[in-house]
Amino acid sequence: MSADRATRQYKHGGTPANWAGSIVALIGFIIAAVGAMAGPSWITCIVGAAVVVLGGVVTLVMRAMAHDHGEAR
Repeated sequence: MSADRATRQYKHGGTPANWAGSIVALIGFIIAAVGAMAGPSWITCIVGAAVVVLGGVVTLVMRAMAHDHGEAR
């Protein structure tokens, strides 16, 4: 691993941890929206909401694993 990559600074929230959490949350919102439009199917809405919460957990775990600014917190 090069020294450049180890010291790379991310600005404006563009860290891998934020991207991963945002993508998981987006998938959760899509699942919940499909559930709301299809019936509504409350089970699908709840699953979507759980995936949104999982997106927040993914972000926090990745930050704790130093995938945020290249340094452990």
